[in-house]
Amino acid sequence: MTKNTLPSLYTCFSPALINLYDVSNSIVVIIDVLRATSTIATVLHNGAKAIVPVDSVAECIRLGKQIEAITAGERDGQVAEGLQHGNSPFEYPESFIKGKTLVLTTTNGTKLLHMALDRGAKEIITGSFPNLDAVCQHLIKMNKPVMLACAAWKDKINIEDTLFAGAVIDSVKTHFNIQCDSSQIAHTLYKTAKNDLYEFMKTHDASHYHRLTNFGLEKDIRYCLTPGGANVLPSYKDGKLLNFPI
Repeated sequence: MTKNTLPSLYTCFSPALINLYDVSNSIVVIIDVLRATSTIATVLHNGAKAIVPVDSVAECIRLGKQIEAITAGERDGQVAEGLQHGNSPFEYPESFIKGKTLVLTTTNGTKLLHMALDRGAKEIITGSFPNLDAVCQHLIKMNKPVMLACAAWKDKINIEDTLFAGAVIDSVKTHFNIQCDSSQIAHTLYKTAKNDLYEFMKTHDASHYHRLTNFGLEKDIRYCLTPGGANVLPSYKDGKLLNFPI
């Protein structure tokens, strides 16, 4: 198979840029490393029945009552007022979450998921370092066009989501036609940082590193930058994120 016959792969650095891309025939990978998609993978890995992503706190509260689910989410890195739990993967051990449904809203990640839906994405999965391998295996297996969609931070590009996009590209690059400067930037950044992602974030004054460190969440940052902690494939079907068989 020649390069020109391989499926395309693009990287979108921010939700503010998604209107520049046609995602209607792509697998869209929602990336919100700190911490939404890392927590989503962890929750499903620990046996949750499903996660319902919503884009507002009010809807999270309403739906949580309606279906008797756990409500969770954050705004600006802290537990949102009126919700039971936050966005830390450590809040959801198997002993707590197994068999339950979680309704989740976050500042950036769940918003981007709904934007992708509105633009006609045919398949949506979520990606993070804890489930990096599962994401890469699925993208190679499906052999379809891919959009790596970074949630960023209030539409401003961030380092950690870009690093994850680069990590995916590093793993799958021989299976895709990549003619996208954003993807090349992400891959270059990842190759520079891959030996110690946490130290790279710290040394380069990543905004989200400082934001979460100020809340005492160093443990969360380290977990969210470590591959393999929750190697499942969260896939969006009929309003819910479910653990899709790899």
